[in-house]
Amino acid sequence: MRHLIDPMDLSVEEINHLLDLADDIILHKEKYQEVCKHKKLATLFFEPSTRTRLSFEAAMMELGGNVLGFSSANSSSASKGESVSDTVRVVSGYADIIAMRHPKEGAPYAAARKLSVPIINAGDGGHNHPTQTLTDLMTIRREKGKLDNLTIGMCGDLKFGRTVHSLIKAMSRYENINFIMISPEELRLPDYIIKDVFEKKNIKYKEVRTMEEVMPELDILYMTRVQKERFFNEADYIRLKDSFILDERKLLDAKEDLCIMHPLPRVNEISTKVDDDPRACYFKQALYGKYVRMALIMTLLGVSADENR
Repeated sequence: MRHLIDPMDLSVEEINHLLDLADDIILHKEKYQEVCKHKKLATLFFEPSTRTRLSFEAAMMELGGNVLGFSSANSSSASKGESVSDTVRVVSGYADIIAMRHPKEGAPYAAARKLSVPIINAGDGGHNHPTQTLTDLMTIRREKGKLDNLTIGMCGDLKFGRTVHSLIKAMSRYENINFIMISPEELRLPDYIIKDVFEKKNIKYKEVRTMEEVMPELDILYMTRVQKERFFNEADYIRLKDSFILDERKLLDAKEDLCIMHPLPRVNEISTKVDDDPRACYFKQALYGKYVRMALIMTLLGVSADENR
């Protein structure tokens, strides 16, 4: 039995297999309509979510399975003081696979130790968000045709952004990846990632304070929002939230085949006028997330379309 807690739990070969399977699902949706018939997914979301939770639910339903769960801690027995460990052990008796989001880092890992069914980390604090990472990898591969020889600019909240941290670790395993980190000093990438990933693996990177100075270099621009919930001081949030906004003017010097990504939700860090630019990939990115989660659910449950023919 496998769990997915960290994107590094998967080898490059396993990731490639998942992406290949997701691609096939897009091409042959009808072939996968009943592969999870009579299977149940529990979505245990102790932290609010729209895209991730609904994406998981849509993924399971399109595979012919059923869904149960809750969308916030207030609607679960956690509001009565029940531990996460107890909650997941009980729910594992009702479902075949669990997707869990929790504000506390390490909570899905702790839960996995008590489980007899696979669990997928759907985000734990500022730590990991592995299915978003798989979504990002799928988007890059489909839009650029490869996962190597790329210059990736990451812009916005690089300190608390779990999607940024996860994607950096995942992309560090591919050849000739150059990272450009674009953020205010207060939200720069944590030193431990610089040391443990960039310096340890001798990966090219640089830190800058404006996207304009590096825009012509970028193959990928990964935008993130400045997350209010990650700040202890509201004054700091207000001061920094509008620091990095992508608009049409900033794209004048960008490559014609630039891929603009965002894990969503967007606040105002990307102008809505950019949505009509053919380089804007963030809504396609959200859709790809459903297909890669379908592939992951199938893989962890050990089911295939061939068995259902």
